[in-house]
Amino acid sequence: MDMHTSNFARSGSHPRAVAISRTQPRGWTGRVYEPLAPSWRLLQAAKSGAVDEDEYIRRYRAEVLSKLDPATVYADLGEDAVLLCWERPGAFCHRRLVAEWFEGELGVSVPEVGAGGADDRGQTRLGEW
Repeated sequence: MDMHTSNFARSGSHPRAVAISRTQPRGWTGRVYEPLAPSWRLLQAAKSGAVDEDEYIRRYRAEVLSKLDPATVYADLGEDAVLLCWERPGAFCHRRLVAEWFEGELGVSVPEVGAGGADDRGQTRLGEW
């Protein structure tokens, strides 16, 4: 199985689930990979409407992804990990930014669990990484 993205509601009990969110559901006992979690400050700015999607993307890339090596992170997570955050499928979220980062930097496909096809770029409105 290849790496995928999903949310806690859909895939929280998956044996290879890895939370990449700042918080996890109460009682979460699965893996957590904090280096991919957005900062509290960025989360609060997004929730309050102080930043739009474009600014969130810019800041998440600058504050998180630019400081990490994609090959190292991919290896740390495992090629069959299911990356989880809170947002429903189809909603703008950072897990799809991570997926696009891996796709662009490593040439791997990281679809959303349950997506209609192997390529689910419809999860965000982003263009190329």
